Amino acid sequence: MDIQSLFGLEGKVALVTGGATGIGRMACEALVRAGATVLMASRKEGACEAVAEELNALGASGKAIGFVGDVGTEEGIDALVAAVKERSDTLHILMNNAGITWGAPLGQFPHHAWEKVMNVNVAGMFDLTQKLLPMLIASSTADDPARVVNVGSVMGQREMGDGAYSYSMSKAAVHHMTRILGKELAGQHVTVNALAPGPFVSRMTAFATADEDTRGKVGKDVPLKRVGRDEDIAGCMLFLCGQGGAYVTGAVIPVSGGINVMSGPNIFEQALH
Repeated sequence: MDIQSLFGLEGKVALVTGGATGIGRMACEALVRAGATVLMASRKEGACEAVAEELNALGASGKAIGFVGDVGTEEGIDALVAAVKERSDTLHILMNNAGITWGAPLGQFPHHAWEKVMNVNVAGMFDLTQKLLPMLIASSTADDPARVVNVGSVMGQREMGDGAYSYSMSKAAVHHMTRILGKELAGQHVTVNALAPGPFVSRMTAFATADEDTRGKVGKDVPLKRVGRDEDIAGCMLFLCGQGGAYVTGAVIPVSGGINVMSGPNIFEQALH
């Protein structure tokens, strides 16, 4: 067994949506360092191009290509698929990372916040995957399947609204979509797995992770006592996308520091003291 081959991605082509910031940016760096050519799509073209330049300056064996892409509309998804095909005739890895959130207190949560969030986080993810399936299937084999990695959330695993009701429920849908597609695509040699992250430093969580002090406060409420780090995402991506993850599909991996197994207090605690 060659340990290096378990996590190396030389010659692979990956697409990462929402690749300019946060978890997408962490994943892109890991894939580039592992030798993949990474197509990075983001609604902000300049941001993706700038990050691609940073990654290409690392001296890693892979490379990054940044361009604009929007999964919020059917027209945007069609344009993104066309942009991928312009840049590569093969695709081995799809990371569906692009997502949005909306926050408002219960009783004030607007109806239109559901359509916007579900369009991007669920419908957009499904439609993009569906339209890229021919490329993924063409690159796959029984020994080395194509990989789809969806980004869900621990908020889709636990009963956590926290004012982000449409976001939490959209991520629960992502997890179920992952299991359904994992079942349906196994016979075509495509694995479909998901990450369910807890708190990581990103634009979406900037209100709570923007500086060391707030990150420390958030980390105190995590069972493992810290927020997520770049290497936490990198390790998961290299496992799921490398040869070591070739026999795993339909899994939702909790990258949440233990929030996924948090429960209420010991109901007998007061009686025992």
